[in-house]
Amino acid sequence: MPALVEEGRAKVNLSLRVVGRRADGYHDLESVVAFADCADRLTLEPGGELRLATTGPLAAACGEASDNLVFKAAKLLADAVPNLKLGAFALDKVLPVAAGIGGGSADAAAALRLLARLNNLPLDDARLQQVALATGADVPVCLLSRACDMTGVGEQLLPLALPILPCVMVNPRVPVATKDVFQALGLRNGELLVGATSVLGAPAWPGEGGSIADWVEVLETVANDLEAPAMRIEPVIGDVLEALRSSAGVKLARMSGSGATCFAIYGAPSDAHAAAEKIHRDHPGWWVHAGTLS
Repeated sequence: MPALVEEGRAKVNLSLRVVGRRADGYHDLESVVAFADCADRLTLEPGGELRLATTGPLAAACGEASDNLVFKAAKLLADAVPNLKLGAFALDKVLPVAAGIGGGSADAAAALRLLARLNNLPLDDARLQQVALATGADVPVCLLSRACDMTGVGEQLLPLALPILPCVMVNPRVPVATKDVFQALGLRNGELLVGATSVLGAPAWPGEGGSIADWVEVLETVANDLEAPAMRIEPVIGDVLEALRSSAGVKLARMSGSGATCFAIYGAPSDAHAAAEKIHRDHPGWWVHAGTLS
């Protein structure tokens, strides 16, 4: 059987509200998630035992293969599905690690899609959904890999009709651990950050045919609650945001996920590419991508 290939597209949190922390320690979130046109590439050679080889410009940042979320997702699915066919994975790693854009989650989701194809499992198979959430909070939305309003701990997904958004993504090549950012947020078990009135008054996202301006207008009314604690851990995030917010043609700029990657939305692709070129010239050590979100 020929090799199977999937892309693990970068996830971007256009908004991220922390509703509160559950008694079990997990955080309830509400986030508009989009996906970028930059991605890791995962290949599966069917047959034999589970294996993983990592290549690409950022392969060294992935650590041991046994700790990779691709491995974790595949093992969990093998436990859930009797006689699951496996094989050798090869990961071409181009997305920054611990960057707030779900690179590891996107890779795990790509692995689940590959194994689903190999074993003729529909993507709505309950076992696949359960394994995705058990692998990580961002894996269910990455499994779908389309714009969604994500709530709960990541398991509740409402697809959204997002227009194509010209964007620039910037990472200062500083890893930020998600657990450290949530710890800096400082919520106790059972503590709410968002009250019932705020939840009921949440913005209504634009429907089919909504323009870039429509989306920017609504997104400006919400924020990323993790931005401030992440900046306390890595102040360079503030420098990234300043570089994006001072660029010509920018409509909205903020941090994605738990950082340190930040993004900006522009009205036209030409503005995004010009901004990316300037930021790359001014900060040659940063990872910069100009493209689209959808």
